[in-house]
Amino acid sequence: MSGPELSRLVDLRQIIDKPVAIEASEKERAALARRFALVRIDRLEADVALDVDGEAVNAKGRLRAAVVQSCAISGDDLAATIDEPITLRFVPDKEVTESEIELEERELDEIPFTGTAFDLGEAVAQSLALAIDPYAVGPGAERVRQDAGLLDPAAAGPFAALAALKKS
Repeated sequence: MSGPELSRLVDLRQIIDKPVAIEASEKERAALARRFALVRIDRLEADVALDVDGEAVNAKGRLRAAVVQSCAISGDDLAATIDEPITLRFVPDKEVTESEIELEERELDEIPFTGTAFDLGEAVAQSLALAIDPYAVGPGAERVRQDAGLLDPAAAGPFAALAALKKS
């Protein structure tokens, strides 16, 4: 697939005072699941209000998703629900000079765009990626830790590998 898996281009000239609803199709969810190393994405949607601020656009809304990921310890499937606010700011991409290298705090969450359109869908997809817990653990994690001898604090400490070498 070329281009973003969840592309929803918004043209600045067509922004109206009505929230934009984004709902990923089954094909888009499958492609995003591969991209983010998830077992699957059962639901991905967002409602975003857009507010033009000069040349920039402020976007505020809510991201909701149901994903299945692998437990970081056992590898078992682990269902997770994501429901969180999203705040984005799209700004025109300008040439950066050496004197503009330092960014202010507000600029850190800005998403540059060129021309008259920006991709709200890709921004929602990236917000999903940030909302996923990469170290999520499920109910089988304790059993795997115990089987590996990692529940004993002495066996899990920084010198556990050295202690194992000393015993052999």
